[in-house]
Amino acid sequence: MAKTNADIEHWDVENEEFWEKEGKRIASRNLWISIPSLLIGFAVWLMWGMITTQMQNLGFPFTIEQLFTLSAIAGLSGATLRIPASFMIKIAGGRNTVFLTTALLMLPALGTGIALTNPDTPFIVFQALALLSGIGGGNFACSMSNISSFYPKSKQGYGLGMNAGLGNFGVTTMQVLIPLAMTVGIFGAVAGGPMELQSASGTLIGRIEAGTETWIQNAGFIWLVFLIPLAFAGWFGMNNLRTITPNPGSPVSAFGKILGLYGVGLATSLVGVYALGILNMWVALPLTIILTLVLLRLIPGDIKPNIQKQFAIFSNKHTWSMTVLYILTFGSFIGFSAALPLSISVIFGNMMEVAADGTVTRVTNPDAPSALTWAWMGPFVGALIRPVGGWISDKMGGSIVTQIISVIMVVASVATGYVMMLAYNSTDPNSYFALFLILFIVLFAASGIGNGSTFRSIGVIFDQQQKGPVLGWTSAVAAYGAFIAPRVMGQEIQAGTPELAMYGFAVFYAVCLVVNWWFYLRKNAYIKNP
Repeated sequence: MAKTNADIEHWDVENEEFWEKEGKRIASRNLWISIPSLLIGFAVWLMWGMITTQMQNLGFPFTIEQLFTLSAIAGLSGATLRIPASFMIKIAGGRNTVFLTTALLMLPALGTGIALTNPDTPFIVFQALALLSGIGGGNFACSMSNISSFYPKSKQGYGLGMNAGLGNFGVTTMQVLIPLAMTVGIFGAVAGGPMELQSASGTLIGRIEAGTETWIQNAGFIWLVFLIPLAFAGWFGMNNLRTITPNPGSPVSAFGKILGLYGVGLATSLVGVYALGILNMWVALPLTIILTLVLLRLIPGDIKPNIQKQFAIFSNKHTWSMTVLYILTFGSFIGFSAALPLSISVIFGNMMEVAADGTVTRVTNPDAPSALTWAWMGPFVGALIRPVGGWISDKMGGSIVTQIISVIMVVASVATGYVMMLAYNSTDPNSYFALFLILFIVLFAASGIGNGSTFRSIGVIFDQQQKGPVLGWTSAVAAYGAFIAPRVMGQEIQAGTPELAMYGFAVFYAVCLVVNWWFYLRKNAYIKNP
């Protein structure tokens, strides 16, 4: 009897008899190991939004802009790493790839826990750890590519939807689990002692007052509890499909290929971070993407033909239109997930105070709502509603659904910006918090539905040869939202004009309305309502 994790030589899931007798069982086993691995990948990738909020509450010696930068670096790294991750399955095998990319997440998890035990840890250490946590973002591309190989065409929606939809719950899992884990010394003396909050914090179940002890290092250490068994599950429970990866080589050889691909992505992410210091963001990001593609194309060996096939998608105009629309949906979801916690902390953590002589100063808000209590709601709604977006799109057409949610996002962004301005300049910002949170939940819900509609459109527009590469490319570019949103919102909040960030997003959403209408909804559209 073959080992559970043996390489599979024969794989014909389009044959219904094979699927029912053997394929379904194997596909399900690989899917249900893949889902929690991807979920924890999302959690480690986006943990900096919650960590930086608590770093501020503990008085770590960094500016607001520096703290937003940590979330932005993780976002940039995770997006860039999705580009090389798109090619891993075909050259290294699914089992090898999921095992190693899951195991690699132990580095930023352990490193972050250690770094957070000491407030005097240099900022560059946190920058390096944020860069490494981007591995969790990159893992989405190889995970989706792997799972798509296990399911027949008729079951692609189920396999990819479950993997992506439940994987996205890593954002909510992180936003709920990190605040709770920080309240107790669950790892004992081994993980270091507690620190005392200088500002009030919170958890899902309520506010935590200043002066309370907290174990911020648990925000990193907690993921090792899941990553260690998941790495074992990936190695002993998943399979390489030889029909997809004819020659993965020995495990050591496959690991070398994976590390080489991620090495290219981390190197170009570093270049991107450096470029951001001397160039405008809108110049530095395209340069990072182009440099990554060029370096990947120069790698010799098995990857070269796969890269050449990938480049064929760039001559198709729909690659570019769907890239813009996927930024609208997934880019917004992941960007707001990264930026919302610290935005709540900064905007509502302070208030205006009017002195007797009429002068206005910004002071601490003693009754501020805690980001650690409320920030999870938006990503939870966005992830939960994603499958609904796909279902509605199957009934109505993907582009009509995309058009409707685009209108909602334009209006909600303008309204959110206006409320942020009122709250930032108010002597009682708490009175605006409920409306602020509701508007952000609307944005998350719309972007979640749009995730489903754009996936559906890509499935209709592109053939089997181009569908996978286009999904990988669009998900990589859209993931830069996890960099752009914290960066833009951080700069504008620092400047005292938080509303300008949201107004800028509204302008982009309006452009997406036009792109979607021109390509897919007007009278002579290229493809009508895919």
